[in-house]
Order: sequence, then C-alpha cells, then structure tokens
Amino acid sequence: MSRSPDKQRCSWPSNPLAVEYHDREWGVPVRDDRVLFEFLILEGAQAGLSWDTVLRKREHYRKVFDGFDPARVARYDAKKKAALMLDAGIIRNRAKIEAAVVNARAFLAVQQEFGSFAEYAWGFVGGKPVQGKRKAPGEVPARTEASDALSKDLKKRGFKFVGSTIMYAFMQATGMANDHITRCFRHRELNK
Repeated sequence: MSRSPDKQRCSWPSNPLAVEYHDREWGVPVRDDRVLFEFLILEGAQAGLSWDTVLRKREHYRKVFDGFDPARVARYDAKKKAALMLDAGIIRNRAKIEAAVVNARAFLAVQQEFGSFAEYAWGFVGGKPVQGKRKAPGEVPARTEASDALSKDLKKRGFKFVGSTIMYAFMQATGMANDHITRCFRHRELNK
C-alpha cells in the first residue's frame, strides 16, 4: 500500500503521474466510446512494457492519434503509419501501430452492430462493474473468464493486441472491474 498522510492506496502507483491516474481515473466506470477506444489502443501499446511508459506518452498519443477518434484512425494510410513510426513521442512498434488502425475499423463495426462499443464491452460483465475483494496485490488476477470471453470475441471480430491479459487490464482501467485493494480509499469510493 502506498501511503499519504490521509489516504491508503494500492501499491502500484510509483510516481506522481501514476498516483494521479490511480486516484482519479483507474477503475472509474467508462461508457464513453472515445475513451474506451483510447484505452483499447493504449493497453495494446503497453503490451510488454511498463504502464508508466504509456502514461508518460499518453498526451502525445492523443495528439498524433487525432484525439483517439476511431473514424479518423480507421482512415490512416501508409504515409500516416510511416510518420507514426518516426515519432519518438509514442511507442514505435510497427505491429502496434498497424493494430491501432485495424482496431479502429473493427471498433466502428462493433459500434454499427451494437449501437456503441460500450454496450458491447459492458455486456461481458452484465452491465455493471465486477467488485473485487482483493486484500493484497498478489490476489489480483492477470485475467478472468470475462476477459477470456471478451478477448476471444474481439479476436473473432478481427481486433489485434487484445489477449486476455491485455483485456483484463482494459477492464480494470475502464472500471468494468474494481481491482483496487480493499484498504485503498478508491476501492470504497468505487464500490458505492
């Protein structure tokens, strides 16, 4: 547990940017499709790296990925993808950049089919956050049956970088799962 004079929090935030993200954003239920698309892309970009790396680059990602507008990202051509590969402000991985474009197209198809990506994604948890009761960080799973099902369905729809572990991180970040440790002040706030 990370401590401050008035709060106990989960142990993983190790710098001011991570503490800010933990205290204000992580685990808050998100039903805004643009924000869900942002997390889908960022969680995929994070694969194999530290979330702190992604947090430091997040604002630049927002700029060069057109505010994470899936309709705009879906239209990225070879020239735009090549420019992104040269941009040190993001994670320069050809497969992850290509996946962002592929995922934008698949995201739009899901919106078309379900009315919103939120409607689709939240269906995997019955429309409400799964409330974890973990007392220690080691009790938090890397994946769940719900993330397995979401991952499998996304892959069937053509999404990339959506393995079960990545999708569980997505679910935690977007509040589909409240995995704040029970002694963390955010667990109580988000369990209401």
